[in-house]
Amino acid sequence: MKHDKGAKGGISLRAIHACLVVVTVLMSGAVIYSTMRLANSFTRVTGATEEHLELEEAALELMEASDYLTERVQRFTVDGNKCFMDEYFTEALESTRREKALAKMEQDPQAHAALKELRRAMDNSVKLMDREYYAMRLVVEAKEYANYPEQLRNVELTQEDQQLSASDKMHRATQMVLDDDYYAQKELIRSNMQRSLDEVERHTREVDDAELEGLQQEIAGVRIIAVFMVLAILFLVWLTARLGINPVLLAVDRIKHDSPIPELGANEFRYLAREYNKMYAAYRSSIEHLNFKACHDELTGVYNRAGYQLLLSGIDLGSTYMLLFDVDDFKNINDTYGHETGDKALVKLAEVLKSNFRADDLVCRIGGDEFVVFMVHVGDLQHNLVVSKIEQINERLKKAGDGVPLFTVSVGVAFGADATDAEHLFENADTAMYESKKNGKSTYSFYSPEAPV
Repeated sequence: MKHDKGAKGGISLRAIHACLVVVTVLMSGAVIYSTMRLANSFTRVTGATEEHLELEEAALELMEASDYLTERVQRFTVDGNKCFMDEYFTEALESTRREKALAKMEQDPQAHAALKELRRAMDNSVKLMDREYYAMRLVVEAKEYANYPEQLRNVELTQEDQQLSASDKMHRATQMVLDDDYYAQKELIRSNMQRSLDEVERHTREVDDAELEGLQQEIAGVRIIAVFMVLAILFLVWLTARLGINPVLLAVDRIKHDSPIPELGANEFRYLAREYNKMYAAYRSSIEHLNFKACHDELTGVYNRAGYQLLLSGIDLGSTYMLLFDVDDFKNINDTYGHETGDKALVKLAEVLKSNFRADDLVCRIGGDEFVVFMVHVGDLQHNLVVSKIEQINERLKKAGDGVPLFTVSVGVAFGADATDAEHLFENADTAMYESKKNGKSTYSFYSPEAPV
């Protein structure tokens, strides 16, 4: 017996299962790892954006604090209202927005260039405060305020400024915070601030570009993993079909056609196929090597009672019809025409049965004028086909010839799926036969488990 190419080698289903588990775990781990890295990349990009905003906010905060001090000191020197002086020192000594902005930028070690410019802006702002302190001390002297911050007490006016009148001191103070020199220093602070903002922007852009590049790489990695997963799934589906599903479907088809099973697919299935083929070969060998005289009827050439019993042990009940034939009024044929004519009638019936059924179907004479036909490998109910064959058989038997008078048969039909074993199957067919005999000659009946006859 020949087998398809590759029947000697194969892959174990256990190995396939283990590979499926390993691949599933690896792909799941890769997906989880990739999504975690992707999430981290998103977090870094978001963090870089937030960091940029914080640094920019710190730089602007210093500028706003410097402008606030300028506005307070200018208003104090113009009208001498002490509340402006108090607000100035509240900002400079308590709120300390400039110092906090500087400290916030110092927390980012990568923003050293921006921090350097911000420190220059802070140094210039502190230097400008010396000028502002001096101007405010002139106002304090002009207004003769008794209570004022300690920082102003440490400021010493020049002898020339001390000798100025109150109005001249006010004019001198206003001039110090509104002249070109003052605004030149303010512009220097603004220049330092702008360069700090430019450095923040440059630094942020570099970080964003780096993080975005990393993010794109992570996305590309996820895409590669997704493509690999799809290919792996397709491969596993193909492998499962090739080693498991296709061999089973092919085996079912071969069994239906009463043929050996090709030894294909996984090792376990190949083992089953080999064992089945051994049993099939043994079964076919036993059928082919039956002693013809022991298992066949000498008169008709079909299987006899012994052959019938042997066949029962090997048929698949679930896909087999049993048709029980009985010659109508066979005793009258023997009595009227003689036993020799009766024997010819039995021979004719055997020939008609064999010619109306397939070569795989089995025809048996189980005694006297009773014949059994096994329609094997039917698969499902074939009611119309069975009826058609019975009617054709009776039509041929009704035609006289070869010294045989016309005669008919009555038939009982049972399906193996409705029986628990071979004996039960015969009982069902015999019950149906009994019903046919009650209904007259040249009839047939099907056994029904729902409405037994």
